[in-house]
Amino acid sequence: MFPPTKRLGRVLAVAAVAASITALSACGTSSGTTDGGGDAAQKLGENEGAISILAWPGYVEDGSNDPNVDWIHPFEKATGCTVTAKTFGTSDEAFNLMKTGDYDVVSASGDASLRLIASGQVSPVNTDLIPNYADVYDFLKMQKWNSVDGKSYGVPHGYGANVLMYNTDVFTTAPTSWDVVFDKASEHKGKVTAYDSPIYIADAALYLMKHNPELKITNPYALDEDQLAAAVDLLKEQRPNISEYWSDSLKEGQSFQNGDSVVGTTWQVVQNTIGAEGAKTAVTLPEEGATGWSDTWMISSTSKHPNCAYAWLNYIISPEANGAATGYFGEAPATPKACDFRTDCDDYHAGDADYAKQIWYWTTPIAECVDGRTDVKCTDYSQWTQAWQEIKG
Repeated sequence: MFPPTKRLGRVLAVAAVAASITALSACGTSSGTTDGGGDAAQKLGENEGAISILAWPGYVEDGSNDPNVDWIHPFEKATGCTVTAKTFGTSDEAFNLMKTGDYDVVSASGDASLRLIASGQVSPVNTDLIPNYADVYDFLKMQKWNSVDGKSYGVPHGYGANVLMYNTDVFTTAPTSWDVVFDKASEHKGKVTAYDSPIYIADAALYLMKHNPELKITNPYALDEDQLAAAVDLLKEQRPNISEYWSDSLKEGQSFQNGDSVVGTTWQVVQNTIGAEGAKTAVTLPEEGATGWSDTWMISSTSKHPNCAYAWLNYIISPEANGAATGYFGEAPATPKACDFRTDCDDYHAGDADYAKQIWYWTTPIAECVDGRTDVKCTDYSQWTQAWQEIKG
């Protein structure tokens, strides 16, 4: 059996992006059919009988980890598409595996989706051929990480925020700002925790966006050299107060349980897990907002089983399947009907558009500023990676 806390080990790592990526448009032939290429399918044919799925751990469960957790066999029975699945640990791994052409669909986080589009590895999708797409929350559709030039490149799977966790004995009143891990971090020296990835620089940039307006940051993933330097300086000031940089949320939860950490960034599922075990912790979304993630199911531009791929995209956002998959992992679902099959949607603020507006979903930093600026060159992920190494020392 896959223990509930064990699956928290998924590392939403962000992969390095080649500086040469400047255009966000897919390449390929315009076939107008479901055999892959640059255009979305116009009609579907018979299912091919098989599908190869590349996914984050916990997204494609067939009962082998837990006999009570299985949404693969119902899909196979309903569609006749036999599933072959492989899981990956980082977005970089997923991006490289997609290059092999061995996979029909992939669950891509926002740090990988634009790269997949730019490199022509995925095709646009015709959402008219995906009936369940109509039920997806509007605030997840046609966003920067899952669409380009008015074309949809997949269907949302689930989403979540990187919230602030705090020890309720130490903080008798809920913190209202991320200042407790930045400007006021020294008050809890050695007991502050932060996410271990260069993408955490965006958390610092988001804080500066609200507290240092003279920097003119309008998107935490679009930083010119001066803006990046300011975020790096803030994180270097934070560094002496860090108890640990975490990538395994199971271990992070344990750190809060044993008191080694008293405040820092986390995921709602961590609070749900350790809270149920009696931990004196709580979470909040500070006034500055938060970073977060929204994953997208995308179809390979060289898919050998495009009809089964469309069948999967429709199935995984069906109420019962989406409820099972997102509930098992620990995130908000893509559709409100999925909450009919969950009891914890309120914990994840599912469907709360105002809450969702406060989330800056992970987006890969590239030289072409994602905030729309054209008079300056932004820093790319390779520069963020180098800066992160300097921060950690």
